[in-house]
Order: sequence, then C-alpha cells, then structure tokens
Amino acid sequence: MLEISQRAKNVSPSLTLAITEQANRMKAQGIDVVGFGVGEPDFDTPSYVVDAAKYAMDRGMTKYTAVAGMKELRENISKKLAADNGLAYAADRIVVSNGGKQALFNVFQTIIEPGDEVILLAPYWLSYPEMVKFCGGKVVAVDLADDGFQLNVEKIEKAVTDKTKAILINTPNNPTGAVYGGDSLRALAAMLEKYPDIWVISDEIYEKLVYDGEKHVSFASVDGMYERTFLVNGMSKGYAMTGWRIGYTACPSAETAKALCGLQSHQTSGANTIAQYASSVALTGGGEFMAEMKGIFDGRRKLMYEGFEGAKHVTVNMPKGAFYMMVDVSGTFGKSYRGETINSAPDFAALLLKHAHVAVVPCDGFGAPKYIRLSYATGENEIKKGTSRIKEFLEEVK
Repeated sequence: MLEISQRAKNVSPSLTLAITEQANRMKAQGIDVVGFGVGEPDFDTPSYVVDAAKYAMDRGMTKYTAVAGMKELRENISKKLAADNGLAYAADRIVVSNGGKQALFNVFQTIIEPGDEVILLAPYWLSYPEMVKFCGGKVVAVDLADDGFQLNVEKIEKAVTDKTKAILINTPNNPTGAVYGGDSLRALAAMLEKYPDIWVISDEIYEKLVYDGEKHVSFASVDGMYERTFLVNGMSKGYAMTGWRIGYTACPSAETAKALCGLQSHQTSGANTIAQYASSVALTGGGEFMAEMKGIFDGRRKLMYEGFEGAKHVTVNMPKGAFYMMVDVSGTFGKSYRGETINSAPDFAALLLKHAHVAVVPCDGFGAPKYIRLSYATGENEIKKGTSRIKEFLEEVK
C-alpha cells in the first residue's frame, strides 16, 4: 500500500488558515462575515518599498543571491540591530530566509536532535510545536495564562530537565499581545545561567508594535545571553510586507550561521532577490509609516476592548503589543446557544461563525484551550460590527 510518511501525518494544519478559508467561502456565497482571524497588517506596503522592487526589476536584479542573502541587505539588518536593539552582529552572522517561518524552522533543524525537549511558553504561536515535532523534538509547555501571560521564571525552571535543548520566547507575543519587560527577561536570563547547554530562540517579529509606553527588549541584549540566542525577525509585520516573505536570523556565532546556511542551501537557496532588495531599502526608512500604523493599531486595540464592555460570560485581556486580543470563553462551556451545547473554544468559534458570521480563532492549538484570539488588523467599522455581533451572540448563551 502506498503510504505518506508518519512525519507528515503528525503535523497538524494551521487553525488560523482553516478559519480564514472557511470565512472566505462564506463571503464568496454573499454572506457578510467579519473576519478577526488573519494575522497580517491590512496596510499596503509603503510606496518607497514598492518603488524599490520596481527599480530592481527594471535593472535586471532577478538572479540568485548568496544563500545567506544579499550582502547589502544583511549589512542593513546589522545596522538596524545596532540602532534599535543595541546589538552588534557582523553581516556574516545574519541569514536571510523566505519569511520568519523558514528562519525559525532553520534554527530548530540546526539545534534539535530526536528526543530533545523544547520549552514553549503557552499561549504560543501554533506553528512552534509543529516545527519542533517535525524535527523529532518534544514540546514541553509552560502555561502562563494564570500569570497574566507574563514570565514566571520559577514555573519555567520546573520544566527544565536534562533533555531540555532550547527555550523559545516571543515578545511581543502572538497570540496574547504580552510584552516581556526588561526585569522579567533579566530574571529569566539569571535562571538560564545555571543551565549553559540550553539554547534560546527569541522571536521578535512584532517588535515595532508596542503600546502604553512599554518597551521592546531584545533577549540577546541581556547580559550573558548574546552567545546562546538566535534572534529571529523579519519584514512582514513592521513594514506591512507579509507577502514579500523576508525573514532573518541573527546567529550567536559564525558556526551556527554557517549551519543554517547549509540547511537552507538544500531547501530553498536564497530568498527572492527582488524582495531582498526592497527589504534592504525598507530598512533605510519607514519611521513615519510605522509610527502611523502603530497609532492606528493602538486605536483599534482600544476600540475592540471597549466593544466587549458589558459582554456576558467572557473575560477580555488588554494586549500591550502586536495586534491580537485574547478572550477567555470558558464561561460559556456547558451552556448552550439555540439548543447547541458549547463544550470548548472550537465549539464556541464554530457556532459564532455559523450564526453570528464572525470568524475568530480558537486557541487549542496555541496551548490555551479556554481562549479565542481576535486580530484587530482590520478596519474600525468591522471591529464595531464584529464585537457587537459577539455581544449579541453571548446574550443568547444560556
């Protein structure tokens, strides 16, 4: 019998994309669906970046680049890391990839052996555990929901074993919007000093979207962490360049950068040349665009939070970063909507989409089974309409 591999069978499809596809099918049928599922800015890429891509094409910049990426781009990433994060990385320590996902996957493939354990802080982005499993690793989840989604170093240390190979931190966080402050990151670093064989992967893709006076701190900038941290970032969120597919990794050593390149050379080679050139230009400016986008997201964040005022059965978390909001819907479990029982967040999300025509993401795959995630990367009218529909839906939950 012809069979697919167990590796492929073990990978779960993305819930986020599945919800978005279902909502899109309903929209194609003429149904007015409010979509809170998608995780990308709804802004056009800045014109100066688009113009740079046109410039590259017009001048025949359509050939392969080095696997690690165009030298000019890596040098501009180096300058960005120095200016924004206080970090010094030579260009040969930076590897440009086809989006942040490949950057993360490269790191996991480089450091994980079968049976190694990777600590993930729940709630976490749903692709992290799938990547770990694909590499033969074992996920050890530390639930931070009861800690206000903030770091609990004592709880994290209890998860450390002699098989722990890495810990992944994501700040600002998807899906919670939590921002880890400098004091908590330094406390985590102090704990990790006792375990020198544990790598750190720091996903900082949302660093440009931080609110309420919070400040993004790069974990590699914390004393003692530079030599063991893989810093992963990219162009997608801060520059509204999701479809351009440019991510990068700042590696803790030339040796690890060489290993990442070796893997990537046999998977995809270098990233898209035109997108690389446009990204290099993007890094030379964009301050005004990012400030405007951040301000708009901040307003939407507050609008969505206010939209839940008076909502029954749920608790809403006010995020400090990114563009997601977590809603605890466990108060609906065991109750029913028009005769249909709600026993889980997926049940809640399915009924909400079916009857209220609002698409949200249930967070079972994020390690947070009591929650749904809403993205406020959509217009104010949609936010008002969507939250109003959710409140009306909740009124009928008995």
